[in-house]
Amino acid sequence: MNMESSMCASSGNAPHGEQLDWPQCERHVRRLQARIVKATREGRWGKVKALQRLLTHSFSGKALAVKRVTENQGKRTPGVDGVIWKTPGARHKAIGSLRRRGYQPQPLRRVHIPKANGKLRPLGIPTMKDRAMQALHLLALEPIAETLGDSHSYGFRTGRSTADAIEQCFSVLSRQNHAPWVLEGDIRGCFDYLSHEWMLNQIPTDTEVLRRWLKAGYVENRTLFPTEAGTPQGGIISPTLANMTLDGLEQLLKVAFRRRRDGARQYRLKVNLIRYADDFIITGPTKDVLENEVRPLVEQFLRDRGLQLSPEKTCITPIEEGFDFLGQNLRKYDGKLLIKPSKKNTHVFLEKVRTIIQTNATATQEVLIRQLNPVIRGWANYHQSIVAADTFSKVDHVLWQSLWRWAKRRHPNKSSQWVMRKYWHTIGRRSWTFAVDTGDRTPSGQIVWLKLHYAAETKIQRHPQIKGTANPFDPRWRQYFEDRAFLMRFGIHRCEAGIKPS
Repeated sequence: MNMESSMCASSGNAPHGEQLDWPQCERHVRRLQARIVKATREGRWGKVKALQRLLTHSFSGKALAVKRVTENQGKRTPGVDGVIWKTPGARHKAIGSLRRRGYQPQPLRRVHIPKANGKLRPLGIPTMKDRAMQALHLLALEPIAETLGDSHSYGFRTGRSTADAIEQCFSVLSRQNHAPWVLEGDIRGCFDYLSHEWMLNQIPTDTEVLRRWLKAGYVENRTLFPTEAGTPQGGIISPTLANMTLDGLEQLLKVAFRRRRDGARQYRLKVNLIRYADDFIITGPTKDVLENEVRPLVEQFLRDRGLQLSPEKTCITPIEEGFDFLGQNLRKYDGKLLIKPSKKNTHVFLEKVRTIIQTNATATQEVLIRQLNPVIRGWANYHQSIVAADTFSKVDHVLWQSLWRWAKRRHPNKSSQWVMRKYWHTIGRRSWTFAVDTGDRTPSGQIVWLKLHYAAETKIQRHPQIKGTANPFDPRWRQYFEDRAFLMRFGIHRCEAGIKPS
């Protein structure tokens, strides 16, 4: 009995397929992905295509694709057909429906979500079946994307994060002899203007299926609109397609700005690219080099892909003045690089916290704390690897002021001392702790408090940057990622530099 039939048998032929051997499915897919990585490194594109077809036609791949789209955050969001797979029977039936022959994707359901600048971002929502088909083909495309991707591209990639991008910024900007100028780049409407022709000619995936996705169109106000360019924000495979379209810029810059000779001395131009999705920075030795050499090269690279830089968001800045990148501010003070939470990011966070407090004017203290804690903890954890202690303290003070006003409004006829004793308590070394008695007791009889999480309680610790060549689909790097996950989980960072691929 082969692997695929054994998995079907493992479900006992149950109509709902809830007894599938998921670890075995994952092992089968990982083995195929590892073979794709090996064939890609060797340049055996015929072998790559054959392995991709094997994966996208496998039961394991289809099962994992359906599992992904029925367990993520959008599992209850339907496409234009209004269908969601919420029952075991529907999920089992969906696995068998993922066939290439006769497949025709439906148009996307267009919705708009607000952006930070007040504008609206268009979001295309595919049907459940189209999402599953994209997830299936993504299983076969991601190993190639990770193998060929730029070393210092960090957005929408397995095992990489904004913290890795910021650490790379620190590496190329922190020393005295590092580049003093930065080109802040932003691509205008990246997902909306990607060239279909370029993607169809260059992305190593099933071209016919990709063409159908790109040309499916979208429905807005019951009207069908064609799509002549771009890949929809909201599609599972879209971030990887965008990344692969932008990959190659790092190598282009390395070739163009390799070591140069000045008499008997050779020197590097300190041109480095750090990219997170469509946001990127490029360091340079002078403003002139960035303006007259780097920028034209980047613009031509993007033009070939149907893209262009955003004039209002692209600028060249000296590191002494500082710049914002991924919600954090990077600036040199007397020659020392400090990375702090940006003022804009902090303002947005505080406005969100204030809104929660204002909309819970009549809620209990327990309800308010449970709504605030995830927001505060998430924001503080995002900034915990940079110079954020002062900002955390200031944020806690502003939060205290908002909570004091919330408490005083609830009891206008009570004294400040009474309000303080009701809502704030001495717990441990903190005398002003916004907390509520849950009614539970420890075995020793002590009160179990539900406490507000203060940003300043978050420990500042350096983030261990991922190695640029690390590939989560390459078996040679498997031990590295396992060790890294262990270190990240338990907050042990001092040995990270010693982790090497097996």
